[in-house]
Amino acid sequence: MKKTVTASVLALSVSLTALGVTPAEAAVPVTVLPAPTGDHPVGRTDLHLIDSSRPDPWVTDRNARELMVSIWYPARKAAGKPAPYLTPQESELIIRSVPQLKDVPADALAKTTTHARADAPALKRKGGWPLVVLSPGMTLPRATMTSLAEEFAGRGYLVAGIEHTYESLATTFPDGRTVTFEAGKAGQTPETGAKVARVRAADTEFVLDRLDKSKRWNRLVDERRIAIVGHSVGGQSAAHLLPTSERIKAVVNLDGTYNPNTPAKPLDKPFMMIGNPGHQPESSGQDGSWDAFWPHVTGDWKRWLTVTGAEHMSFIDYAVLQPQLGLPKAPIDGERSIEITRAYVTAFLNLHLKGKRQPLLDKPSADYPEVKFW
Repeated sequence: MKKTVTASVLALSVSLTALGVTPAEAAVPVTVLPAPTGDHPVGRTDLHLIDSSRPDPWVTDRNARELMVSIWYPARKAAGKPAPYLTPQESELIIRSVPQLKDVPADALAKTTTHARADAPALKRKGGWPLVVLSPGMTLPRATMTSLAEEFAGRGYLVAGIEHTYESLATTFPDGRTVTFEAGKAGQTPETGAKVARVRAADTEFVLDRLDKSKRWNRLVDERRIAIVGHSVGGQSAAHLLPTSERIKAVVNLDGTYNPNTPAKPLDKPFMMIGNPGHQPESSGQDGSWDAFWPHVTGDWKRWLTVTGAEHMSFIDYAVLQPQLGLPKAPIDGERSIEITRAYVTAFLNLHLKGKRQPLLDKPSADYPEVKFW
């Protein structure tokens, strides 16, 4: 997890020095996410949920676990204002955590253009929509998976992005409080990794319970078809949850290093991991956790893919936002890496939650030569 946390917290800091310019010399950044390609317009609603049955695991002065959750969904029409990407407070904490960005406007990320409409009327479907839970990387807010969320919602999924409080660099609650990162400050160890996995499992099950009990949302969710897509520690935590949860049917791990690298039980449900080239089998540049974890994936359907030119942030919004802020690009273009991630994860969801055959997942594709199967 140490490499993951460092990459996440300092993701925005790698670079203005390398460019040889200061932020003041650059134009005010304009940050825009790729538009979704599905047939449905997309709505988004934010939920503030309180789990009074357990104290917060990361701080001692909170007797209940509070979570912020964003719900993206197919909408009847594209009505209302675009949903905000981050609050100004969240944007400021993220931008100001990087000394090299001291002259970049503090609200730069809050002004990011999204494509979902805030509280647009939801499109109802008999039996509900398949549900995709999104779990972001350590220190990263749930917003960083917006490009994926909007794509999935536009293609007929209800999406729940969970903000794992105190595991994000910035989380704003409806009363105006903004809390920051606390998890694992004492050190990123296998014990911390196991705790993160336990906390995220409890968060996820709580959110699913609340959606099931909600008069508004239970009619929109097909409880028989639920998957998790996680990035970084969100992916590794989802992998650990998969064999122990009765509700989760399938999981995608986006570049998450396993810590611990052995699950409590073998993974016997559909599972796919997509990573940067450092996660290729027996790669000299990786930490070995994917090699150690893979023998424990025992289900009939599993895939191990890597994307040539990808880096850790290539699978989420930062793939496009970092260059827009003036930071160096990954070897693979950000919009291309988001396109690839959307294509393969959507295919996975269509196969395992909707039962639609997906030839893209059977073998390498000439349309996506960057993707390698292992």
